[in-house]
Amino acid sequence: MNEFQLKYGCNPNQKPARIYMADGGELPVEILNGRPGYINFLDALNSWQLVKEVKQATGMCAATSFKHVSPTSAAVGKPLSPALKKACFVDDIAGLDDSPLACAYARARGTDRMSSFGDWIALSDTCDEVTAKIISREVSDGVIAPAYSPKALEILKAKRKGGYNVVRIDPSYVPAEIERKQVFGVTFEQGRNNFKIDRALLSNIVTQNKALPEDKAIDLIISLITLKYTQSNSVCFAADGQAIGVGAGQQSRIHCTRLAAQKADLWHLRQHEKVLSLQFAEGVGRPEKNNIIDIYLSDDSEEVLGDGVWQKNFAVRPAPFTREEKAAYLATISGVSLGSDAFFPFSDNIERAYKSGVSYIAEPGGSVRDDLVIAAADSHNMVMAFTGMRLFHH
Repeated sequence: MNEFQLKYGCNPNQKPARIYMADGGELPVEILNGRPGYINFLDALNSWQLVKEVKQATGMCAATSFKHVSPTSAAVGKPLSPALKKACFVDDIAGLDDSPLACAYARARGTDRMSSFGDWIALSDTCDEVTAKIISREVSDGVIAPAYSPKALEILKAKRKGGYNVVRIDPSYVPAEIERKQVFGVTFEQGRNNFKIDRALLSNIVTQNKALPEDKAIDLIISLITLKYTQSNSVCFAADGQAIGVGAGQQSRIHCTRLAAQKADLWHLRQHEKVLSLQFAEGVGRPEKNNIIDIYLSDDSEEVLGDGVWQKNFAVRPAPFTREEKAAYLATISGVSLGSDAFFPFSDNIERAYKSGVSYIAEPGGSVRDDLVIAAADSHNMVMAFTGMRLFHH
């Protein structure tokens, strides 16, 4: 198959629409179920590149959750702690610890569940039954992987009343070195961004503290590869083998950092005992639980805790999680890694990152204020590497 007719483009009024190989060759994808759309394929092809590169760079299987051409998170297949299983709503999944791929997707989906609602999934390895079971009960548009076990495919084909999008990609496919796209009738052409992100990229440590443990280097690699496929400007926080906060598509670097930091803070707070011990009312589903938790952790918590309201959400009225309690808990967090797709122009980014537990940073460098940024990192005993490579993606 060298072309596939789409229902419509980005919006229903944009017709006709299709994907095809301009050279007349075969598409590198096979649609095993459903009918993916234009945005689905944009997410699928970008997300596949991300997990493929993370697998190559770390040697671990990887998964990502994509929405509107940016990842909400990406993760490798590290086991989840009991608290993280509960925070990610997978504490009831049998066999989770035996499937690194399922662990990777549980982490990726569980990081920013509000953004992942209706996601596109990419898996670096053959989708197994356990991973398929997690996918089957989440609101999702589709999945791309190099292969599927027979049982996994059976589970996924039953999702969405048989209409769930399941795509297989040829893992050996290598695109042409030159890529093109059209905007307003004008053709743009550029070389593909084949820049390799690996441990060697982190060798130019510019801070006084130069101690970069291997597990933190992996977190930085995950953050940088995530940024490579995130709409710019972008900043990514990572910890324990996963992206925990992605700030995408902001015009200002500090706004990227603040957005990513807020998401990272929420990821940490969701694992606090006050959140894990919430007793929800009978009949409250996973998406509703997630929305309730999000409001509970906000300054508008009375919207779910107020008189006459809490009974709809909880079996037992929870105690408020005060701003002071949240701040005290977040102050105990450290060891977080941070990547940026372009240099930090001001030290305010470092100061905001420090408040969210960042201890390790990777950014291109090259700002006229690099000395001030390095000094700010040194003041907090951070480790910062200059990669020398910008990672804009549009």
